[in-house]
Amino acid sequence: MTFADNILIITCILVAAAWFTSLSTVSSFSSSWAEEMDSYVGDACSVTRYPDLCIHSLASYSNSAKRDPRKWARAGVSVTISEAKLASQYLARLESRNTTRGRDRAALSDCIELFQDTLDNLHGSLGALRNFTGQGFDSQMRSAISWLSAALTDQNTCLDGFSGQDREDKMKQIQLLQKRVLNTTYMTSNALALVNRLATSGPERSGEILA
Repeated sequence: MTFADNILIITCILVAAAWFTSLSTVSSFSSSWAEEMDSYVGDACSVTRYPDLCIHSLASYSNSAKRDPRKWARAGVSVTISEAKLASQYLARLESRNTTRGRDRAALSDCIELFQDTLDNLHGSLGALRNFTGQGFDSQMRSAISWLSAALTDQNTCLDGFSGQDREDKMKQIQLLQKRVLNTTYMTSNALALVNRLATSGPERSGEILA
């Protein structure tokens, strides 16, 4: 083996070692970053009644919200609006199929109206969260909480229309409807918990200087 061959072998070994070191560093950084992001959403969702659902629905906000309770409150309401829209669309499709009868059909019709109110209330809450002023923090928080509470009442009223119907022949689509509405209710509850956390944190914890 010539001297040049030895140099080539040594060079290859050094390059490989550097590559593996770099790969290990990147992997370690990625793992650390992921753990940090998980800690943000985990901390935010620790105040909610349904933390697993909260983490699943809000994990993508970790990088932007970090430890800012205002951003988590907004995110909680925003994802709830998206879920409520999907539920509302599902209810409308179910009604258009004209497969429900009697009490079920009346309850479905009521649910559709109630979910329109739900969306109005959720948007009202989000609007309050987006229009903070330093002097009006307490008032705006009360408004945001009131809007969310009203949305939760709408959803529970929708579910009440199907209560007492535990008969064996209950239509599968009604069971799916209840599951869909319940999921929206859980998300609204989580959003309310996040807004309540912001309310107790005060304007100084909002992540922004409020004029």
